[in-house]
Amino acid sequence: MTEPDFFDALETVLVREIAGCVNLVGVERLSGGASMETYRLVVRMSEGDTVLCMRRGAGGIDRESVSAIGLATEALLMRTARDYGVVEPEVHYVLETKDEVGVGFIMEWLDGETLGARIVRSEKLDAVRDGLAEQCGRELAKIHAIDVETLGLKQHLPVLDPSSCLHQTWDRYKEWNTAQPMIDFTGRWLAENLPDLSDYRLVHNDFRNGNLMVDPSTGLSAVLDWETAHIGDPMRDLGWICTNSWRFGQRDLAVGGFGHLDDLIAGYEAESGETVDRARVEYWEVFGSFWWAIGCLGMADQYRVGPDATVERPAIGRRSSECQVDCVNLLIPGPVQLISPASTEQSSDMPRLDELLTSVRDFLHADVMNETSGRINFLARVAGNSLDVVQRELTIGPQLRRQEHRRLEALLQQEGTVDELRWQLVSTLRDGSMDITRVDLREYLRETVVNQVSIDQPKYSGFRFAAESSRES
Repeated sequence: MTEPDFFDALETVLVREIAGCVNLVGVERLSGGASMETYRLVVRMSEGDTVLCMRRGAGGIDRESVSAIGLATEALLMRTARDYGVVEPEVHYVLETKDEVGVGFIMEWLDGETLGARIVRSEKLDAVRDGLAEQCGRELAKIHAIDVETLGLKQHLPVLDPSSCLHQTWDRYKEWNTAQPMIDFTGRWLAENLPDLSDYRLVHNDFRNGNLMVDPSTGLSAVLDWETAHIGDPMRDLGWICTNSWRFGQRDLAVGGFGHLDDLIAGYEAESGETVDRARVEYWEVFGSFWWAIGCLGMADQYRVGPDATVERPAIGRRSSECQVDCVNLLIPGPVQLISPASTEQSSDMPRLDELLTSVRDFLHADVMNETSGRINFLARVAGNSLDVVQRELTIGPQLRRQEHRRLEALLQQEGTVDELRWQLVSTLRDGSMDITRVDLREYLRETVVNQVSIDQPKYSGFRFAAESSRES
């Protein structure tokens, strides 16, 4: 394994800051983590080897896209939450510029499952899964009880009311050269249904399956990834963990794909002594899909301009349509006519485009994955999946664009290219001149978004739900 260029500098830090550390044995970057780098550090101590964890900004750089609050503040919140009884790993050291390792921090290594798909399916977690939703509710209540005034956390964190949350997110998307009508439709709905807020609390803001560690014997054992924390509506956290993107295929289990909303709320109310406003939780669930639809597009933007242009970022960008179909299912469910893929077998080309794509995909998923491990293995799978998206785009995309073109011309009563008409529709949604209750608008959005997901990810649970609802109606 090739050691990273910061190995020697990191070893110097560990020997200096970790009592009993003799030297650094090995560094392994773990798979996943599109916004952050996570490393497993094997450290030689005077009494034997041990394992630590390092969280580091992508490329070692501290940017808003890596941690909105800064990694030093993230470490501060983890330490504070631990003091308040929240299950957290111990933070040992926050990296400084003089260390020449990059921005980040070194913390305790905890054993447990963090991969969301395994948390919802692994037999090893069967004994604790039923209690996870209630545990999550209790941990969120502890987080929301942290005294931000007394501890001076307002000096480190943004204070966001629901309107600010909405427009900060929406404005970020508006900076990019992309017209996504379902995002703007959802933004309008959120703007017209803003909850009133008088009670501001510490909000983790990324409390979800995938940022939690689960132990087979004790259940929830750590809350991770505080990089977007702020002070605002605590119900944001309850809605976020219910967002369908984080159910990992288990759509019927609203809390992270492993539990029920009633259990989450019961745990929260028992720990806090407060009554949960379910309407606000539902609002923030819609916002969660809106937020992550834009967050996925942000990964594509980072691929274009960022320091860590991996194959993972544009692949995540295509997942925006998954979140958009969740918004369809929550706000405008209804019948959809699915487009059948066009056949490529009648082409006389040798080889056909689909054969070229399939051969490369199979090479990545078989040969490359069989010969690699860790992050390279993970990225090979991602690359192969991206080729599947391209292949579906070739067989479904042209017909979808023709259908979308006809619907847009009828909806807007004007001619133009698909791209021109999308921008026109987006403009009317943003300035409020388009009535979002219009039946033809909702039909256009449903048809376009659901069929787009059939290209981007036909196995996604939100797509399956939309398709099955269409067959039942």
